[in-house]
Amino acid sequence: MTKCPPNPVFLLFLFFRIFLVMALNTTIPINVGVVLDLDTRFGIIRLSCINMALSDFYASHSNYNTRLVLHTRDSARDVVVAADAALDLIKNVEVQAIIGLESSMQANFVIDLGDQAQVPIISFSATSPSLRGSYFFRIAQNDSSQVRAIGALIQAFGWREAVPVSIDNEFGEGLTPYLTTALQEVGAGIPYWSLIPSMATDDQIIEELHRLMSMQTRVFIVHMSPSLGSRFFAKARDIGMMEEGNVWITTNGMTNSFSSSSSSVDIDNMQGVLGIKTNVPNTKELENFRARWQTKFQQDNPTILNVKLDVFGLWAYDAAWALALAVEKVGGTNFSFQKMNSSHNSTDLGSLEVSQGGPELVRELSGTRFKGLSGDFSLINGQLQSSTFQVVNVNDNGERGIGYWTPQNGLVRNINSNRNTNRYSTSNASLGPVIWPGDTILAPRGWQIRTNGTLKVLVPLKQGFEELVSVVYDPSTNTAKVNGGYCIEVFDAVIKALPYPVPYEFYPFANPNGRSAGSYNDLINQVFLGNYDAAVGDITIRANRSLYVDFTLPFTESGISMVVPLKGNDGGKNTWVFLKPLTWDLWVTIGCFFIFIGFVVWFLEHRINEDFRGPPHHQIGTSFWFAFSTMVFAHREQVVSNLGRFVVIIWCFVVLVLTQSYTASLSSILTIQQLQPIVTDVNLLLKNGDNVGYQEGYFIYGILSKLGFKDDKLRTYNSAEELDKLLQNGNENGGISAAFDETPYMKLFLATNCLKYTLVEPTFKADGFALVFQKGSLLTRDVSTAITQVQEGDKMKAIEDKWFKKTESCSNPNTASSYDTLSLESFWGLFIVAGVASSLALLIFAAMFLYEHSHILTCVDSKASFWTRIRQVLRAYDQQDKTWHAYKKSRKEDGVHGIAAVQSSPNTNCLCLRRPSRSSKPNQIEPEIVLEEQEGTTSTQHSDLNPNATELTSIT
Repeated sequence: MTKCPPNPVFLLFLFFRIFLVMALNTTIPINVGVVLDLDTRFGIIRLSCINMALSDFYASHSNYNTRLVLHTRDSARDVVVAADAALDLIKNVEVQAIIGLESSMQANFVIDLGDQAQVPIISFSATSPSLRGSYFFRIAQNDSSQVRAIGALIQAFGWREAVPVSIDNEFGEGLTPYLTTALQEVGAGIPYWSLIPSMATDDQIIEELHRLMSMQTRVFIVHMSPSLGSRFFAKARDIGMMEEGNVWITTNGMTNSFSSSSSSVDIDNMQGVLGIKTNVPNTKELENFRARWQTKFQQDNPTILNVKLDVFGLWAYDAAWALALAVEKVGGTNFSFQKMNSSHNSTDLGSLEVSQGGPELVRELSGTRFKGLSGDFSLINGQLQSSTFQVVNVNDNGERGIGYWTPQNGLVRNINSNRNTNRYSTSNASLGPVIWPGDTILAPRGWQIRTNGTLKVLVPLKQGFEELVSVVYDPSTNTAKVNGGYCIEVFDAVIKALPYPVPYEFYPFANPNGRSAGSYNDLINQVFLGNYDAAVGDITIRANRSLYVDFTLPFTESGISMVVPLKGNDGGKNTWVFLKPLTWDLWVTIGCFFIFIGFVVWFLEHRINEDFRGPPHHQIGTSFWFAFSTMVFAHREQVVSNLGRFVVIIWCFVVLVLTQSYTASLSSILTIQQLQPIVTDVNLLLKNGDNVGYQEGYFIYGILSKLGFKDDKLRTYNSAEELDKLLQNGNENGGISAAFDETPYMKLFLATNCLKYTLVEPTFKADGFALVFQKGSLLTRDVSTAITQVQEGDKMKAIEDKWFKKTESCSNPNTASSYDTLSLESFWGLFIVAGVASSLALLIFAAMFLYEHSHILTCVDSKASFWTRIRQVLRAYDQQDKTWHAYKKSRKEDGVHGIAAVQSSPNTNCLCLRRPSRSSKPNQIEPEIVLEEQEGTTSTQHSDLNPNATELTSIT
């Protein structure tokens, strides 16, 4: 029988089949554990995403040598079951990694197993920031990454407090320190942190909701699992906490599940809620995957209908893809377990073997980078790096995006339009319109006054100084009623200035008998205990009180002042009282100007006026007499020159002003008694051992005791009348020498007693009157702002004028208790005018005289020196000018004519003067004096001239 040779085609086909089988047998299986809650839709969906990720990965990387082999375990939503499943996978299956562990509580224990066995633990839903481990990888956003976005929302709407409501487990507690810090950075506080047990009953939830309802804060941050959150919001709606005025913000633990039908969250119970949601970029790859996954899931799970994929499924897909990629990079040679020889413990934990490929797998996972379905995949310190969040608003049947938050730009309406800007926005204008709980578009205030909405305000009862606070007692009804006062009216104005209405009721701090129910510290304690919301009155800010209540900004002047009696000082009994109206520099200036004006008038009148001629002592006396006589306008000498008259007119006006001012000031000194305080120094009161007073029941007692005043030197008063009586009695009659009280009280007292007492301020520091609110009250800051607005306007001045009104005697300027001494600054303008006018007259006269006698100075006789010519000019000035028309007139009336001749010398070019003068006696001719300076000789000739003749004389 002949054998046929083998068919070459058949041999080729057989060789290809054998090669293919050998190739398939060369792939290395890598055991990977999967621990999920497979009894929930969440677990089923995420397992589906993991399987689909590996299918897609090896379909696109068929040439890879490794293959992940999944070993699935059901954690049954139990921490112990999850830990036992992880231990079984590590010990018995020897898995190289565990993926899943949906809750932070499950991951918390398994992380320690992974660190001990060097097996990477990969979770895509355990988001608690407290989870840490060398072999732990979080393929999800850390809960701490969203706290800044929450803080930005709080800041954008101006809410100053928020109450976190979290589940009482590892997931809820992990957010606590990060959220606290984020809210503090934006100026918001956390008055209370609500914890809901993970297995809470409906009654427990309702009890906690009632506790939240009793608080002022109306901003709540909900951080819990979707299942518990759904029950929580259902009960909140039932008790009325989903109505207008409430703010609810959910973290991404719940918000990420809103769009998934697998979530147990009922959207109908969450209308108006704001949510922080992980932002997933919408790409074509993602849309394609959603469609493929939807079809595949329905084929595998036909009984589960209307499911939608959430971000946790995308993270599960990316986590499986990253693990497969990292395993391929490591290869299959090192994936083995080695028993630790050092352990002698017989328990399962003590007998764990250690994966040899774990460290290298961790290194490869940390360096894995790719474009995933949820965005760019990159791990830093085992954490997924993604920090952009979307802000959504729950309305109708779903969620509505109203904006985004990014670390670079803060709140933005469109994430693409603000990428290139460096401006960080914290304004709610950057968000879209929000529909709040109660179906309103008006942003809630974020807090309420109290349950009934009315502010209970406590008012102190005063026996005196009712202008500040007035409380009237009605004996017929045994009730006290607030009747007004300065503090009450200020409070009314401040409340009206708030941007929102605040209803309030006053409650007098009084007993049924109409007396005060206690001290001001007792009143403060009532607000501290929560019996009242606020207190209004003459309540001073003190450090010890600030430990229990909050004070607003003060609305009155600060400081503690001292009031002392005034003593009289009769200025009319002073010997030198006539000098007080003017200051010494003004007296000196007036004296100098009298001398100067006398000299000016003499200089202008000397040559032409007989009244200013004669012996030197007579001329000096006349000049002084004339100048000082103008002070009372009693000068007898006539002024004949125009320049002299000009100077005298100006000077008489100056003198008129000075004398009238002096007379008025001196009259004030002589007729008005000068009032001075009897003491201005506290140390002098202590030194003299004087009695001092203070208002009963006030903190002033402590200050006076610290200063050194003994109790037997202290006197109390309750009203302005009692204070007036103590001051009038004085220290000698059992009264007081001074009283200490806050400035508003003292000014109110002086408004009607300004002529008897005076204020010495400020003696000590105090912060003034302020409004009191409960510790941490959200009204405090708004009321402080309103106080500033009222003080800057006209309202505060009108209130002060109404209640701090002065009597007619105190407001009349004619009853002033002091006077102002006239100084040089008040009259320097007059002296400048007089000085300039006088100096100008001197210059004009000197210029005219030198011009008329210029021939003396320009004489060409070279033998005469300059000073000789100056003396000739002075002698010429000293001669009487008989050519002056006033002089001629007077001589003509006497029948005598003066003759003057000026002749040029035939032998010289010098001009010689010859001035005849006639004595006052008739028919007697005085000898003529001819001055000649020639060759050092002087010649004098007498001439018996006819009185009616004129003679020219030449002197050789």
